[in-house]
Amino acid sequence: MAKLDYYAVLMVERSASADELKKAYRKLAMQHHPDRNPGDAKAEQKFKEINEAYDVLKDEDKRAAYDRYGHAAFENGGMGGGGAGFGGFGFEGGLGDIFEQMFGGGGRRGAERTQTGADIKAAIEIDLTEAFTGTKANVRVSTRMACDACGGSGSADKNATADNCSTCGGIGRVRAQQGFFVVERTCPTCGGAGRVVRNPCRVCSGVGTVPRERTLAVQIPAGVEDGTRIRLSGEGEAGPRGTAPGDLYVHVAIRPHPIFQRDGANIFCRVPLRMGQAALGGEVEVPSIDGTAAKVKIPAGTQSGDQFRLRGKGFSVLRSTQRGDMYIQVAVETPQNLTKRQRELLEEFEQETAGQSASSPEHEGFFAKVKEFLKNVAEG
Repeated sequence: MAKLDYYAVLMVERSASADELKKAYRKLAMQHHPDRNPGDAKAEQKFKEINEAYDVLKDEDKRAAYDRYGHAAFENGGMGGGGAGFGGFGFEGGLGDIFEQMFGGGGRRGAERTQTGADIKAAIEIDLTEAFTGTKANVRVSTRMACDACGGSGSADKNATADNCSTCGGIGRVRAQQGFFVVERTCPTCGGAGRVVRNPCRVCSGVGTVPRERTLAVQIPAGVEDGTRIRLSGEGEAGPRGTAPGDLYVHVAIRPHPIFQRDGANIFCRVPLRMGQAALGGEVEVPSIDGTAAKVKIPAGTQSGDQFRLRGKGFSVLRSTQRGDMYIQVAVETPQNLTKRQRELLEEFEQETAGQSASSPEHEGFFAKVKEFLKNVAEG
């Protein structure tokens, strides 16, 4: 089946900036993450496509090659294809190495590459208050760890040394002529390591790693934003035969809050006011994200949509002691389910204020304009 265009997968234009790519990736990755869609094979496949597309387009060299050659740039051997590197692409050294590999030039040989374990990804969902204070969360991941039976060496004899692979001669890559092209692939015998063990471990079959479930504690810093990716160096899959492990990338999602809405370092809080409160003025007590309460003075005649700013009562700023501001957004509530007496008072109030522009300037001004408009239409 033909692959989808990477730009179409991320739903961006081909001219999209790095920031636009990142924003689109974060949104789609959270939407289709397997943890949010358990048992949904389509969502899992979509998640893989999103990650594959972003792994290519976020890198300037890979993106340049993709724009010029399309998916052919990453087919096995075409431009450094293979199993190495984050996201499954063995794409190294920039465009110079791409052309060397395509036309049989020197290129980088497998023996010069540092082989490591695969990077893994996980997702954590936290509350807005936890994002404000920072927190420590546990994440459970499926990974590969060093085999206890062989100590990660891959050999049944822990003291044995590995020999050069007979297929690739210790290079870790094999080459083949395909028409005008010389393509290079990861060696199928040694998996790119360049070396093989004589007596493979029966537990791990000579790989040096075995599948395991791990629970890791992740420190979430105060001020973290929704969609942030935290890297834990060396906490990915263990490398084959004792080589360095990969990294763990944790995507942070923040649950919506019932009272506060966040915009960067600022916080917005919608506060409903009774009609009498807004008209007469007064003082209301509102909560702050830090758990304290703040008193806000409401001027007489306050209207729906008016905002009041509380400096320094907003959200934590990442890697800083500063805080943003908090904005109180007023919503004047119209009375409902009136008693007979309340209705009589409101009717009396309406009679007293009808036609008085001083008490309802917007109302009177609007309907004056309406009257003038209808008059002009009638007169032609």
